[in-house]
Amino acid sequence: MKNILFVCSGNICRSPTAEGIARARAQALSLDLHFDSAGTEDYHIGQAPDARSRQVARERGTPIDALRARQICVADFHQFDLILVADRGHLRELGRLKPATATAQVALQLPWCGIDTPDQVPDPYYGPMAGFAEVYDLLDRAAAGLLARLRSG
Repeated sequence: MKNILFVCSGNICRSPTAEGIARARAQALSLDLHFDSAGTEDYHIGQAPDARSRQVARERGTPIDALRARQICVADFHQFDLILVADRGHLRELGRLKPATATAQVALQLPWCGIDTPDQVPDPYYGPMAGFAEVYDLLDRAAAGLLARLRSG
């Protein structure tokens, strides 16, 4: 698997953070992987990630300022090998959107990356700044698990 897509609701908090962390970790290991992110909804198309997500990512050394929100499309189910979703709602939505000819595997991000509890990435959008830091830390652990799993074959 070389092409991985992260999905959340609006593509401004969880999925761009996951993309930025995974990209930075893969580059540090000289792994030839392609990462992207998208949202199930069209609320923020073309916008940068949430300012709080960008702040936490910059503070942790994985800036995501250049990323722009987009909505998932049918072509993504053919372009990506693996689509990792933040929560069960996204999993249901992608199950509905996924064409019969799709080649991508779709899975909950945290369990696929070896994290059993929690099994969903919480949405920090309506909460305090601390929630963005907690989500970053959780996604950093997930990225480590993702790359370990990909490297082990």
